[in-house]
Amino acid sequence: MPAVDFEEFRPMLLGLAYRLLGSMWDAEDVVQEAWLRWEGTDRSQVREPRAFLITVVSRLALDQLRSARVKRETYTGPWLPEPVLTSEAGPLDTAELRDTVSYATLHMMERLSPPERAVFVLREAFELPYDEISAIVGVSVANARQMHRRASVRLAEGRDRFQPSARDHGKLLTKFMEAAEGGDLSALTELLHEDVVSWNDGGGRVRAALRPIIGRRKVAIFMRSLVLRYTFTDAQVIEVNGHPAIWMRVGDSDQLVVLEVRDGLIKDIYSMRNPDKLTRVRPS
Repeated sequence: MPAVDFEEFRPMLLGLAYRLLGSMWDAEDVVQEAWLRWEGTDRSQVREPRAFLITVVSRLALDQLRSARVKRETYTGPWLPEPVLTSEAGPLDTAELRDTVSYATLHMMERLSPPERAVFVLREAFELPYDEISAIVGVSVANARQMHRRASVRLAEGRDRFQPSARDHGKLLTKFMEAAEGGDLSALTELLHEDVVSWNDGGGRVRAALRPIIGRRKVAIFMRSLVLRYTFTDAQVIEVNGHPAIWMRVGDSDQLVVLEVRDGLIKDIYSMRNPDKLTRVRPS
């Protein structure tokens, strides 16, 4: 097979590795290593290139994820996934592909063990049969089924079954953006769910809260302190991980804000301030 065949699979493989790792930088490294292995493989022995490459990328990503989890435990403050523009997230032509690349889902998948995460992604997003998944992950078919069921339950606990439409999500995002820019604290507070959580990732590079801020009252106080201390400017809506998000300047730093909605209110606020993780979503 000519080398160009690999390029046909590259977007799909990047999407797979990104879902498994939560980092496009790491995903690109994994896919590049997969390409090197592909180049060194006797392709006459490869009956199904897609299945072969999915197996290679999944196993490489699993190895990297295990070592990355150790590093993330010593990360300064909460570790959040690296956001990417929707156009760079790989194919999103099914609801499952779009859902598993959403920012909130990527964040919740950090709760799973590496094998659970691999089983969940391979089953949900790529619809692989359990016998293929079990061979990739190195578990029995029964264990693969159990892992998928367990992962699905754990992720469902933190999600709303009734996701807002893109239009409703966009309206809430606009209200949040306008209230923040205008310093309207009462309007901001009215948008928050009672159990809202604010996650802030500065990565030790810029100032950010070192622990999640939980509850409407505490989040409102935190946001009040930000509004009083900084100016919020240059806000605009961009599409990230399949959903709209807010790009803005907070003082002299860039920030991306992704909102997760439940019951028509903001349940999670993901604020990415680490400049190393903002290079792929910076507006031109």
